Amino acid sequence: MSRLRVVVATRSEHKLRELRQLLGPVDVDLMTLDDAGVEPGLEPVEDGRTFGANARLKARFYAARTGLPTLADDSGLEVDALGGGPGVRTKRYAGEDATDADNNRKLLRELDGLPPDGRTARYVCVLVLALPSGPGTDRPRVVAETRGTCRGRIAVAPRGTAGFGYDPVFEPAVEPVDGRTFGEWTAEAKNAISHRAKAARRMGRRLVALAG
Repeated sequence: MSRLRVVVATRSEHKLRELRQLLGPVDVDLMTLDDAGVEPGLEPVEDGRTFGANARLKARFYAARTGLPTLADDSGLEVDALGGGPGVRTKRYAGEDATDADNNRKLLRELDGLPPDGRTARYVCVLVLALPSGPGTDRPRVVAETRGTCRGRIAVAPRGTAGFGYDPVFEPAVEPVDGRTFGEWTAEAKNAISHRAKAARRMGRRLVALAG
């Protein structure tokens, strides 16, 4: 019996390897969009208002085009003082071409002067698995959706060079105020509690059941 083949909505081999590690012992054959023959530039417009909406959109889009089960994620940062922002605009917070440093500077400006209890935030990841519904259909079926959250607070200044995105300004809740940011954690330690790891472990159980 052949292994279940699942497309991951990414072209990054690094992201694919990371997801394999986070999913755990799942007997499925994960592949990138390039592996599945999806031509470069073919991608959906991510206009959902939530992480879940965008993940569902991507999973259905690529499942329809590949004819294979497709796993997609959307993730980002929610800050309570910003009403849940930057949210789905996490990567574009300071502009369409913003760098991580640009986004971090804008975030720190927005929270300037707030005490620690006014700087609470959380990383969120939603993973969605969609199955193709058959030839000629554009509405594949979502069969699993998992969510992972990592709570913490925004530091008053960036610290550390590890990780990416907002990691240098994000203090996980297990740290004391002014403790280490994710930018000062090892990748292994971060993966033990990260939002993506939590969502992936839950999705891993769903994939095991699907693979039979």
